[in-house]
Amino acid sequence: MSSSEVDLKIQDEGRLAELGYTQELRREWSVFHNFGISFSIISVITGITELFTYGLNTGGPGPMTVGWIIVSFFTLIVGCSMAEILSAIPTSGGPYFWAYMLAPQHHAPFFAWVTGWFNLLGQIAVTTAVDFGLASLISTIAQIENGYDPSPGGTLGILAIILVSHIAVNMFSVATLKYVIYSSVTINTVGLCCLAISILAKAPSLQSASFVFAKFYDGTGAMGSDGWSVRASPAYVAICGMLMTQYTITGFDASAHLCEETREAIRDAPLGLVVAIGGSAVLGFFLLVSLLFSIGDFDAVRQDPLPVLKIMTDACGRTGGLVLMVMCLLSIWHCGLFSLTSNSRMMFAFARDGGIPHSLHIIDRRFKSPVRTVVFGAIGSFLLALPSLGSEAALSGTTAIATTGLYISYGIPILMTLVWPRNFKRGPFNLGVISRPFAIIACLWIVFITIIFCLPTANPVTSETLNYTPVAVGIVAIYAFGSWFLWARRWFTGRCRHHCRICIRQLDFLGEEMVYRAERRDSDGHQRLKSEESENFHPTGSGGLGRKERDKKGDNSSNISVGREFEVFSAPAGEYDEM
Repeated sequence: MSSSEVDLKIQDEGRLAELGYTQELRREWSVFHNFGISFSIISVITGITELFTYGLNTGGPGPMTVGWIIVSFFTLIVGCSMAEILSAIPTSGGPYFWAYMLAPQHHAPFFAWVTGWFNLLGQIAVTTAVDFGLASLISTIAQIENGYDPSPGGTLGILAIILVSHIAVNMFSVATLKYVIYSSVTINTVGLCCLAISILAKAPSLQSASFVFAKFYDGTGAMGSDGWSVRASPAYVAICGMLMTQYTITGFDASAHLCEETREAIRDAPLGLVVAIGGSAVLGFFLLVSLLFSIGDFDAVRQDPLPVLKIMTDACGRTGGLVLMVMCLLSIWHCGLFSLTSNSRMMFAFARDGGIPHSLHIIDRRFKSPVRTVVFGAIGSFLLALPSLGSEAALSGTTAIATTGLYISYGIPILMTLVWPRNFKRGPFNLGVISRPFAIIACLWIVFITIIFCLPTANPVTSETLNYTPVAVGIVAIYAFGSWFLWARRWFTGRCRHHCRICIRQLDFLGEEMVYRAERRDSDGHQRLKSEESENFHPTGSGGLGRKERDKKGDNSSNISVGREFEVFSAPAGEYDEM
């Protein structure tokens, strides 16, 4: 292993130990892989395919395109503020652990608990929304092509198969997931460009720029009623229509949840997060305008159960349209897969700190993967989809927390950098003088979209058209706050290994490695770590032979490769003594 690789290994594991944790997951991912997982979860193909009907009926093409630009800009600001925190606090816990570190000590467990539950349930809801959307698309395509009669039970069955496939892939090693990321990024970049160019080139005719960027349509009126542009104003409908973009560009906190598996996490994880948002914004806009320019009959496309497939088949024919749609389905499958991956790492960290049962904090020693949280996350996503057996409106209430829950969890630690700036020690990714303005804008934007997500988008408001987002957010808030005051405040400390002895010993070990590495080199110029597994090795002050004494005796047992992992595994909180 080269000198620079040794430096990075010591830096990554030393920083993690300073935060109170030992290295348990394999740290094998590069900045590309960290970018790839957030990019795959954002998956603009997924969001646009599943919400294209909503966009066409809630404002139409004009608000869709202009809204994409506006939402992308403000979401990038939110991402930059999160990346700055991630650079300073690189752990798998993500937002909830940031909240713990940024809050005053006596309030830290409370903020960690509330943020953690919003983030956890938001993560589960994202997986449910993505995979249930994929199951619904498969059912609808089968209905159009083969006359299949979809039912709620049948769609749930397809969802179960999808989740099982996600579990199977996530239970393999991290190295396997790295290769799956390559295929996902390829589909969401090369595949997306091929799709957009194909429909533009093959469309019988193209719409005008005024249609794509200025046409307004209000389809929010149900059962012959007036839409919200009449009852309220066109601006109201246009603002609600922007939510298609906001739902699409979310889930990028995956870069934080996977940072304990990313090399040089203090730099590469924040970079991966920001680039994922920026790249998705550009590619998503290209796909969106390509679809809108390629619309033939607007009313026919708007009323079609699968408007994206309609545009594809009108442009490329039946076979060509189905081929392109299969690529979209593969993109959505990858989105759900990595959503579960991110969810499992967040739950791994939350279990490590006692937020959920510690029994879930088990790392498979062969694959270095949190298998139990992978299965637990998939089961949670399936249970969250069960209300679909009653009505789709009930399902929309359970999945509404996907975007609002996540963005609330993003906003809490960003707000803390403003309220308690002395607790925020910035890392290498530093916004400098624009840090505070960005944080203020990010918090205001999150408040704004949270309010918009709670507004009704169909008129009249009935049990079937009611926006259940306030209900879903309220239930999560009641649970998070209620559970804290009823029982969690008695035992949840936010971080179970604050200055624990095991991490202090690891920090001492890493410090000695740095001294030893600076003095000793192999003949090929590469540096190696000494090992506590060496037969006669004892750290300074431990009573054994020092390095110089062993060298005099010709003992070379310390020269083993850096490739081994530290055999130091965490234990339940009760097994640690505070220093």
